[in-house]
Amino acid sequence: MANVVLEFAASAGDSEPQNRPVLIIGQQSHLQQVNWSQVRGKLQPAVSKEVWQAALGALSPNPTDSCPLYLSHATVAALPSRVSRHNSPSSAHFISRLVRTCLPSGNNRCIVMVCEHSDVFASSCAISRAFPMFSRRSASVRRAEKKQVTVEFIVVGQEGSSVELAELQCLSNAADGIRLAARIVDTPCNEMNTDHFLDEIKSVGAELAITPVIIRGEELKQKGFGGIYGVGKAAVHPPALAVLSHTPDGATQTIAWVGKGIVYDTGGLSIKGKTTMPGMKRDCGGAAAILGAFKATVKQGFKDNLHAVFCLAENAVGPTATRPDDIHTLYSGKTVEINNTDAEGRLVLSDGVVYASKDLSADIILDMATLTGAQGISTGKHHAAVMTNSEAWEAACVRAGRSSGDLAHPLVYCPELHFSEFTSALADMKNSDRENAQSSCAGLFIGAHLGFDWPGVWVHVDMAYPVHVGERATGFGVALLMALFGQASDDAMLNKVSPLSVSSGTVGDGMERDCKRRRLV
Repeated sequence: MANVVLEFAASAGDSEPQNRPVLIIGQQSHLQQVNWSQVRGKLQPAVSKEVWQAALGALSPNPTDSCPLYLSHATVAALPSRVSRHNSPSSAHFISRLVRTCLPSGNNRCIVMVCEHSDVFASSCAISRAFPMFSRRSASVRRAEKKQVTVEFIVVGQEGSSVELAELQCLSNAADGIRLAARIVDTPCNEMNTDHFLDEIKSVGAELAITPVIIRGEELKQKGFGGIYGVGKAAVHPPALAVLSHTPDGATQTIAWVGKGIVYDTGGLSIKGKTTMPGMKRDCGGAAAILGAFKATVKQGFKDNLHAVFCLAENAVGPTATRPDDIHTLYSGKTVEINNTDAEGRLVLSDGVVYASKDLSADIILDMATLTGAQGISTGKHHAAVMTNSEAWEAACVRAGRSSGDLAHPLVYCPELHFSEFTSALADMKNSDRENAQSSCAGLFIGAHLGFDWPGVWVHVDMAYPVHVGERATGFGVALLMALFGQASDDAMLNKVSPLSVSSGTVGDGMERDCKRRRLV
């Protein structure tokens, strides 16, 4: 999968399945709407119309099913006939799973995705997740040739029009962003330390003609970034705050995405055990997603000011490591008594969101992080946990999750009941709580440094579990961000999937009212 070139095309062209293996996916009712003339060029002469129809009749999805059409060269697969209200109508997770398990092998392959137009974006993102880029298997390193996978959409339903070229470009950019994020998360720390992550940021900046702002090492300490500096100061490769800024003419508001980029988390002196430390290379998943989403979003055209803020550090053990009982002053000016060095993500993000508010004058701040193991208990393996000071944005996040396939579900937002858990006798607050609503409290710690009376919109996304499936990264977060903020895009497809667009009804209206109340529009 690592050497796959993924292409979205208006038409994949005709080819016999012996020469180009094919996988056709869709809900059974959608597959039955496909005219034989739309697929025969990819199946004949090996597969006849009668065999095709018999295969459709034999499918019995529970929740999915597949049927070989011709040896191992052609397969048709059915998605669930219906999903619950907390799932994506696209059945995105099942699409990724079917592509991984049912796509025939070969150097030149084709996927035909049959769906309604409203599910094209989420379906393409789901397909992208099935093709990770990072591998250090010796065979894949030696293999120089690239494998081609071409994706064609057959759109059914009331909006049964073909996918336009501009929409295909959006799908391609989203796929690149997802695969970039997944590659960074899959890469181990000996190849993805803070130096390497900064190289990734610089590379994206160069592609977009943006020069990043980088504050690093002792400069962080001098400028008051006690959270990022305190977490990363013991590592060989120094911590950093990096910012990519897109500032178009005519922008009416300023948005900041703040990502947790802990390239490895040992837990610090509150060290993790031998069973919980493996996999902590993924603790940079929030920053990776923001980098992938920023690249794709800016390429598609974004009307408002957009800043991507990366809080990069390695939570290492060493003579200069932060100790439990140490007290740090964060960029907010608030003092924090450290009672758990393994609760480090909230420290770096607190510096990041305050920088977004004070230095970037952001109206809307979203932080994204693999923040708590408790997220998997709160919302499970597939749904990110969302906390926000805005009821309208809470609903918008859930809807963006359904329209993008990056599912999200709300956490309790109740600072007046929960924030007292961080009470310290010596400082403004402690940094950890293990007694009460852990994922909610972790998010509240970040929000507290902005201030609970901050007039802007603040959104916190904890995606500790959705960032990976098994041992592979998913690129989670890229599609969610693109959909959530799609109303500010120049791209028509992102406008359609955004829950904040004018056409989205009550949530869009509620967002507008909320922004007016907070002086954002």
